[in-house]
Amino acid sequence: MADSITPDISKRICNHMNEDHADAIALYAKVFGNAPDTTAAKMLSIDPDGMDLIAQTDGTTTPIRISFDHVLQDSEDAHQTLIAMVKQARMQSKG
Repeated sequence: MADSITPDISKRICNHMNEDHADAIALYAKVFGNAPDTTAAKMLSIDPDGMDLIAQTDGTTTPIRISFDHVLQDSEDAHQTLIAMVKQARMQSKG
């Protein structure tokens, strides 16, 4: 069974995403955070309702909150949702 999204699980997910998937986080900010000029982004936290990012846009740092399309049930749901969102963002960014 997957873990509930506690602060410790949020930290684990954020560390993984920031270390291994920085490009995906920037894409989340561009597509879902309405920040198309994002050059880099970092995931600060994730909870069942959404994720908090900090994005670099035009030399400034901008906080971004992205809500999910459903309430996440657990860490596995978070994993699958983040994968689906990056696939969707890639399709949308290609126009």
